[in-house]
Amino acid sequence: MAARTDPRPRLFPGGNESRMNARGIGLPALLPGPLLAAGCQSGPDMLAAPVMGSNHTSAAINWFSVNGAGGPRLDPYQGDGSQVCCGVIPKKWNPNLKAVVEWEKDPKPHAAIRRDKYGRLDKDDYLRHASSYTRHKMIVDIPRCSEKICLLQVHFLPCDQVAVSTTYYSQGHPEYPDRKYFQKREPSCKSS
Repeated sequence: MAARTDPRPRLFPGGNESRMNARGIGLPALLPGPLLAAGCQSGPDMLAAPVMGSNHTSAAINWFSVNGAGGPRLDPYQGDGSQVCCGVIPKKWNPNLKAVVEWEKDPKPHAAIRRDKYGRLDKDDYLRHASSYTRHKMIVDIPRCSEKICLLQVHFLPCDQVAVSTTYYSQGHPEYPDRKYFQKREPSCKSS
């Protein structure tokens, strides 16, 4: 196999450059742009709200979404303010407002995964580790936001529970409403 001399990064590391056009941009790379831009725009009766997560467990949250709006990966006991745009909530709150939260959990985020002589993860060992990932989905209430601008804060709690809050304040602010989640201890959970 001849050495690759093109210094540009490869968009398709598997070597499938056939999806590329003459300018070097693949159609898959072009499609998400307009979709992502449209995702952060909201209709006249809706507000775009950043999505932020806090993980209060010893597991890692590999990914999560709130009503389809994705959030960042969260390591155990992490949640330092990384935000992703955007969830959409109505301008006028109502008591029936719900959030569908979906997530993937890695129960053993610190497990050792073998590497090959080049430092890459061993595929079989990684697949063995990834087989312990679990996916979850919960529908929870979205509380009223007391500010004109707020974010959707998702709290991943012990025993595969989740809570969503709406707030303008960060964890260090005296009026931050969700301090109770940071004081919980992780119990042993009963399997259902």
